[in-house]
Amino acid sequence: MVFMGDRATLLETGRFVQRRVHRPENATNAAFGVSVTESNETTDTPETPETPEIIKATETAETAGCAATVESTEFTENTGSTGADRNTGDTEAPGSAESPESAESEARHRRAADAGDTASMSVLGALLLRRGDLDGAEPYLRGATADGDRAAANNLGVLLHQRGYIDDAAGWWRIAAVAGSAAAAHALGRHYRERGDEPGAEYWLRQSAEQGHALGAYALADLLEHRSDVGAERWLRAAAEQGHREAAYRLARMLDRNATDDPHDAFGRPGLGPGAGDRPGATGRPVARRDDGPVAGPATGRVGEAEQWYRQAAARGHRRAALHLGAILEQRGEPKEAGRWYLISAKAGEARAACALGFLLRDAGDEESAAVWWLRAAQDGDGNAANALGALHAARGEQQTAERWYRAAMDAGDVNGAYNLGLLCTAQDRTPQAEQWYRRAAYAGHREAANALAVLLLQAGDATGAEPWFSKAAEAGSVDAAFNLGILYAGRDEDRAALVWYERAAAAGHTEAALQVGMALLHQGEEQEAERHLRCAAGGGSAEAAFRLAGVLDSRQPPPGPPALGEPMPEKTECEEWYERAAEQGHRRAQVRVGMLAAARGDVDSAARWYREAAESGSRNGAFNLGLLLAREGSEREAALWWSRAANDGHGRAALRLALLAARRGELTEGQRWCARAVELGPAEVAERAARLREALHQELTA
Repeated sequence: MVFMGDRATLLETGRFVQRRVHRPENATNAAFGVSVTESNETTDTPETPETPEIIKATETAETAGCAATVESTEFTENTGSTGADRNTGDTEAPGSAESPESAESEARHRRAADAGDTASMSVLGALLLRRGDLDGAEPYLRGATADGDRAAANNLGVLLHQRGYIDDAAGWWRIAAVAGSAAAAHALGRHYRERGDEPGAEYWLRQSAEQGHALGAYALADLLEHRSDVGAERWLRAAAEQGHREAAYRLARMLDRNATDDPHDAFGRPGLGPGAGDRPGATGRPVARRDDGPVAGPATGRVGEAEQWYRQAAARGHRRAALHLGAILEQRGEPKEAGRWYLISAKAGEARAACALGFLLRDAGDEESAAVWWLRAAQDGDGNAANALGALHAARGEQQTAERWYRAAMDAGDVNGAYNLGLLCTAQDRTPQAEQWYRRAAYAGHREAANALAVLLLQAGDATGAEPWFSKAAEAGSVDAAFNLGILYAGRDEDRAALVWYERAAAAGHTEAALQVGMALLHQGEEQEAERHLRCAAGGGSAEAAFRLAGVLDSRQPPPGPPALGEPMPEKTECEEWYERAAEQGHRRAQVRVGMLAAARGDVDSAARWYREAAESGSRNGAFNLGLLLAREGSEREAALWWSRAANDGHGRAALRLALLAARRGELTEGQRWCARAVELGPAEVAERAARLREALHQELTA
């Protein structure tokens, strides 16, 4: 296959001779022309231009020279890079507005061209071609081409391409490219690629790119990326550095992907459905995903570089670059700046940006404005925004409107719509319909829907049907499903299997799972490892974990003695701080323990407060200890009330205290009754003392 051309022959004949001219400091500034179609909507897909690049000829005798080395004049050969990428519609030449200067210049070129001036024929042909006057341009371009004008040869190829003579166009591009035209080499490379000749395409695109042609570099990068060639990044960077906004965007995406872990679930789409909460059997909440849009990766150097390229592309009007830039800024904690870029992108028609802007406004408390942007995005087919609208209306109690938007999300291809419909039906006790929607979402790969379906089946008594759905959801990364699977195995006394799933959920940050793992390790005597898990669970807000962690720490220190007279009150230990944290969350045993520690320090007021809170919450130990404290303070009547509550709840010591109190008051029959209750409740020591007291009271009554 021949694609390199006969460069030596052309140079020997003297046609299309390369002339030496002064190279400007910035070749890009010397370039002018129309680029190929470059859609700013392209995302990781090859560019497919419809219109080849028109080159403007120079006014000087340097017409045959290399585009990258021509001095900047009124008309210069285009390298495809003018500091900003252009669209196919950009075919108007300067002067097309028919200003007096441009009209005069055109008339001057026409007179010179009619007199046989090669440079003017090339300039006039390019001008007419850009204006769309193909019939008028062709004779001038052919005349200039016959005289060896390289730009005219390229432009003649453009003209023939527009008329549908593809092979003839390629022939002229080849002639111009062999003579050193970077734009023609780019067009020829595109031609070969469209015909499936990738080696030929790569050769000519590389020729164009190595001459500094931005579009050639971009097209070469696109070809190499299609083949997963690592050289793609180099040429994307070269094009981006010359101002090619799509290259800047794709370079940023490449850097972002390389710097960010992008795990895909074994079951379903990545990241579907947020966690539903740290509670057994959790089935989630309405989902409006924020993960289907751009997600910035870790703050690494490459991600920082990606941000720079996103910013460059966004500044040049690339709406998806603005979307990704907004996401990076939002993740960094700059919501105002993020909102500005989201707004720019949304106004340019990017539905996902409108959706993200809605989330920002909602988080800022402006729910009405958020709904406006979600509506706009949803009407443009964004399923995430439709889900957000559904959740908004569901929260307002507008169930029918919520259902309509969830269905719209589902119709847009967002599987969360089916999941949210399941949640909506569950809240309305429409269990059969909920199961139907959960199944639909679960079969589509929604892991939280699989977990919710398993919960429904388990609640209906179908443990056999629930287990595989729990397993699928857990394997796909659902933390709640892993925890629920642990509960399922624990209920079967399969403790080893249960611990495996608890550990997996705990590793993903599930608070209750970490508590279960900590308790299991304590039971096995692995106190150090148990403490680590208990700390995680306690830090996650588990009152029970905080209480058990305090117990572990408490067991390692000697019991405090009463403070000596004149000594300051000792500071609180770490274990007491954890007891207090659990107590403040309403943990009754922790409240009793905090009261005991306060009493040991001599802080009677704090002790009474914590005992009372525990007693009022139903703690019999709290009621008993509060009674002791009140009795010491001389409030025996109130103490008797709390002891009665504790004794009626099964506290043997409280019953014994009531028996002693009745005996002192001479209420022997009442004392015998409470003695009998204490003997019944125990423990052994209390039962023995109560039996002796009952016998003494009996003797007193029968004396």
